[in-house]
Parts: sequence; structure tokens; C-alpha cells
Amino acid sequence: MAGVAAVLALSAKTVKVRLDSFLNAGNAGMKVLIVGSGGREHALAWKLAASTRVTELFCAPGNPGIADVADLVPIAATDLEKIEKFVRQNEIELVVIGPEDPLAMGLADRLTAAGAKVFGPSKAAAQVEADKWFAKEIMRHQAIPTAEAHSFTDPLAAEEYVKMRSQPVAIKASGLAKGKGVTLCYRPGDALETIDRMMRKKVFGSAGERIVIEELITGPECSVLALVSKRTIYVLEPAQDHKPVDDGDTGPMTGGMGAYSPTPVMSAEVLAQVEREILVPVVDGLLREGIEYSGCLYAGLMLTPGGPKVLEFNCRFGDPETQPLMMRLQSDLLEVMLAVIEGRLDQIELRWDRRPAMCVVAASKGYPGSYATGVAITGVEQADAMADVKVFHSGTKLAGKTLVSDGGRVLGVTALGYTFAEARRRAYAAMEKIHFDGMHYRKDIGHQALKS
Repeated sequence: MAGVAAVLALSAKTVKVRLDSFLNAGNAGMKVLIVGSGGREHALAWKLAASTRVTELFCAPGNPGIADVADLVPIAATDLEKIEKFVRQNEIELVVIGPEDPLAMGLADRLTAAGAKVFGPSKAAAQVEADKWFAKEIMRHQAIPTAEAHSFTDPLAAEEYVKMRSQPVAIKASGLAKGKGVTLCYRPGDALETIDRMMRKKVFGSAGERIVIEELITGPECSVLALVSKRTIYVLEPAQDHKPVDDGDTGPMTGGMGAYSPTPVMSAEVLAQVEREILVPVVDGLLREGIEYSGCLYAGLMLTPGGPKVLEFNCRFGDPETQPLMMRLQSDLLEVMLAVIEGRLDQIELRWDRRPAMCVVAASKGYPGSYATGVAITGVEQADAMADVKVFHSGTKLAGKTLVSDGGRVLGVTALGYTFAEARRRAYAAMEKIHFDGMHYRKDIGHQALKS
């Protein structure tokens, strides 16, 4: 009876996904677990649920949006022991690790040793994001274009360094800080205050025990994501993220207030240059360190007058870039991930919707600083019902039957259109149907595409 009750508790949409998958899968079906709870994981779950080979789809811990297409498992993404136990007991065949924290903790290594197929890099490979100075050293050894940088573990030495400089700098917590560990400092006073916050007041905890101080480089930002399987690199469609919290690219840096794909700021020639001068050398540099990369490698770039330079590497799909990318991807995501894991990446060719997609993030008032949670949200179903629109949940939960906020970034409203302008109009029209007290979103996502 417990099994029957579990099935009856699923939404109608979930049951349809399971039934369609079962009828089409034959003996080739797979049980899949996604680890994570944000908008990136919702987008991946939504796309994986469309695969005819996925017979059972789970997400730990997931969110109310993901519950429409997957069974939620109440295990934190960083509880490695419980995740491994769930994988073993339920004979999970594929695990897709979304966030950086469990990757940096070695979850991929642990589950691979347990016999599961894992999409996500090893603990050693995840250092490209988990340790910014490690990434800088790889870039220096491989002559990868990036900003001049110095690292510090002593706040006094860091303060002496910035006092001797009159130029603006970017100061980064070397460890993982949820995309918020970067501060742009245009005056020495700003830099001194940032050093104090990161190193003495420990606003980012242990992530700020070492900081990296870089020259401030300027130009349009762009995100290039690539699938990597040992020595094979498959570059995905480029995207552009909007990091600052307010319109006009002003205000504090966030994990991302919106994104769109493709982006006209990245030409085919520059994309080829990025692959040749950045992606190939970093994968080669890791191999020289005895590290094989497998998964998604994210390069955050600044398109400077002197060419593209690396701002950061991430060891996973970007958020919110994943949302428009998954809206445009027409290939079976399960097959793509298996090709990466099994070393067949050179044998596939991805298919894309030629239409652009745009994601606009609805955030809580106060983000990326302190913010309230548990705020009731309305209008999501109406927005989600619009043609060529998908609302991805980033920070939500259920309070009884009421959808409420549960994070800084709450929703990612994503839309397709035949032009950038149409995708933008559709995304903002959907956003207007949604409401929660203190809801904040940028009104200028994709502004550079509209100027092109």
C-alpha cells in the first residue's frame, strides 16, 4: 500500500512523465537522481524528465517546482553519506550533481566508487572553482589570458598591497561563496573595508581565509559553458549573465539576476578563440596535474579590448545560464550526459532551437544581503501556463499548500521568442503575473542584445 500511496501522491504531470518514459524506454530505462534545489537543478530536471529513457527521476532535496517532474528526497545536497546510501538502496544508475559545494566535497568520487555513473567532476577537478588561487595558478602556467592577481592569507599584507595601488581592483574570496564573494573596489578605502569584511569579520566564513586581489578589467561579460570528457571539449551555445543586482549593471554582485542565450556579444570568431586559448589550455593544464575533467566546465569571461580574459571558472552548469540553455536544447539531455561520462562526447552533435531564450530572476528584497523568507507567492501557475514560458523555481518551498519564498533568488522566469525583443517581452509579461512582497527584478536583462 505504501507504494500505491506514493504514486497517488504524485502530480498528474509527474505521472504522465513516468508513464511516457516507461512506455518508450523498454529495457534501456534509467533511474536518475539530481542533487540540488535551485533553478539550475529545476531546469536540468525539467529537461531530463523529457527523456524517454528516464524511468524514475529523483531530486535531493529539490523544490516545489521540481516536484512536478521528479520525486523529492529530503536529503541535503551536502549530506554525502545519506546521498550515497540512497543511491545504493534505490539502485540509482545516474547521478547529476548540480551545485558546487558537494562537488568540492568529493561527492562525485564517492558515488563513482559506489558504482553509479556520475555527471560532475571529481573533487580534484572541482578546485577550478573551489580554490580561485588554484585556478589562477593553472592559468598562469598555461598562459591563459586573465587579470593580474595576487593572493593573501594575511589581512595586513593585503591592506599594504592595496594602499600602494591607485587603480581599481576586484577582491575575491578564494573559496566558495555562492557567487557573492566578489567585490569591485574603485577606491583604496573600499578595498580596505572589503579586506576587513572578508578576512577579519569572515562574512564568507572560511572561503575568505585566502583572498585574491586582481586588477579590474572592463568590457562586456559573457559565459561560455563546455562539456568536457577527458581530452574532448564540446562548447555549448554562449550566454550572457547579469551579475549586479540593479539595472544598469549597478549595485552589489549576486549569483545572477538573469541571463539569455545566444548572445551577440560573442561572435563565432571570438568563441573559437576562447576554445583555443582558454578551454583547451585549462583542460590540458589539469591533465598535467594528473586531473581528468568530466562534466560541465564554465568559463566566466570579460571581453576586453585586448581579447577575452577569464574572470572565473566554475565546475558546473551556471545559474541562471542553465535555464535559457535548457529551453533551447533540443537534444536528449540524458544521452548527452551519458556521452560525457562514457567517453563518447566526440560522437554526438547537439541540436538547438534557433530562437533566443531569456531568463529574468525574481529576487527577495535585500538580496544579496539579508532578506526575509516565507513570503507568499502568487501567479506562478498563470505565468507558467503562457506559451513558450517556463518558470523555474530557485528558492521556494511549501507552507501547507501555499508557495512561499525560501531564498534570495526565488524564481527564474524564462521565455523563448523568435527575436531577442520577443523573448524579452514574453519573459517580462510572465513576470508581471507573479507577485510576492518585496519582489525585486531587473528591468533591463538582455539590454546588450537589443542594441545589437
